Amino acid sequence: MNWDKCIASNQVDNRSVQFSVLSESQCKRIYSAVLDVLEGTGTKVFNLEALDLLRAAGCRVEGERVWIPARLVDKAVRSAPSRISLADRNGRRRLLLEGNNTYFGPGPTTPNFIDLDSGERRKVTRQDVCNVATLVDGLPGMDFCMSLATISDVEPVLADVHEVHAMLQNTTKPIISWTFNVQNLASMVAMCEVAAGGAENLRDNPSFVLYTEPATPLKHPGEGMDKLLFMADKGLPIIYTPGVQGNATAPASLAGVIVMAAADSLAGLVVHQLKKEGAPFISGGVVTNMDMHTMIHCYGSSPDFCLMHAGLTDLIHYLGLPMFSTAGCSDSKALDMQSAIEYALTIYSAALSGANLVHDVGYLESGMAGSLQGLVMGDEIISYVRKIVAGIRVDDETLALDVIDAVGPGGHFLQEDHTFRNFKSAFWLPKLFNREQYTAWEAKGKITYDQRLTDKARQLLAEHRPEPLDEIVEAEMQKIIVLVESGSAA
Repeated sequence: MNWDKCIASNQVDNRSVQFSVLSESQCKRIYSAVLDVLEGTGTKVFNLEALDLLRAAGCRVEGERVWIPARLVDKAVRSAPSRISLADRNGRRRLLLEGNNTYFGPGPTTPNFIDLDSGERRKVTRQDVCNVATLVDGLPGMDFCMSLATISDVEPVLADVHEVHAMLQNTTKPIISWTFNVQNLASMVAMCEVAAGGAENLRDNPSFVLYTEPATPLKHPGEGMDKLLFMADKGLPIIYTPGVQGNATAPASLAGVIVMAAADSLAGLVVHQLKKEGAPFISGGVVTNMDMHTMIHCYGSSPDFCLMHAGLTDLIHYLGLPMFSTAGCSDSKALDMQSAIEYALTIYSAALSGANLVHDVGYLESGMAGSLQGLVMGDEIISYVRKIVAGIRVDDETLALDVIDAVGPGGHFLQEDHTFRNFKSAFWLPKLFNREQYTAWEAKGKITYDQRLTDKARQLLAEHRPEPLDEIVEAEMQKIIVLVESGSAA
């Protein structure tokens, strides 16, 4: 039988599984509400250069209070690029932030770490960041690197600089980092420029993205604005994303949280585009709610967390901007059944939403602790979820009508060439999930999943060798570190 021409007329392929929380009309209404907030309520900006830019553009300015006309917000949304490419350390473009392309990585700034050997919670060391970067480099589901930590065993005011240095030494994947101030930021960018072979190379193929936040609700500190203006001037991507908590820094409603997050992010976008029109900007937010019993912000232990992030993703995509989101995180204090559920549901939701950069994989304790085993578990969940999001391919090869006809009633497909061609790619194969029979599992020592996570993390640290920095590049970076340390001492 010849099935080559049995193709339905006007067939439409659903090439990827996606979902939407907000309709286009809902996005339009929320955006209108955001414009009302910025134009009617206004915001506070504690930065003279930013205030001058806003005043010159026609904003009403009274002290630090600024009222931003809707036309300026619309203009900034239109001028910011809808597509941003991120490169690896060697200048090869790896991540395309547009549409529903979704990429995952760790989060930043946890003050504590779950020790890989003892399992105890302790303060973060520089070696932890080296280990995080090594695992990120070796785990295929990790697309970019964040430090998952705030280093405690270096000069405290230079922890951010040392984190970027440690990541550059141990992964070639794109790096996203935070910073204390614009002086440290300049040193971090200088190191990345050295690695890229010059400022122009880094700007053309950025391997470094800055993450910074306003002080929600409706406040933009001077240092945050300094960083925003610096990155705009450099033409390098910045994530300007508020950490909004319903019940506390935002209204007690899902839509109200989204309005608050978008208002703070888009106010930053206006300043950013006034400084340099067309500079790359990534919007979004870390949107949660405060648990009124514990006064802790809820991470993965809340379905509202997933809904708000997906809704904000819908809004930011409606505006045509790249979206920064959150998943792979837990409120649990240990890598246990609760954390596994929270990691899985948040990663699944983020992937379905089509958010572009999804951070915080490896978080425990509402962002107060990081876990290498959490990174490994997150990597496997990401692989599982990506298989679902990829959807079902429907064509002559996958319909396999010739093979079905050849095997016929009562036969089997084990010896068919079609099976040998496709069995590895057609169905998802786990790396650490166990599918063995009980007797086989028992004979191998009854190793549980949490132990396999630890073993895999140890194996990667022992065997994976990230591409080293060129000796000349490393020497130049060391000079930058010495300079910044001498400046701090002074």
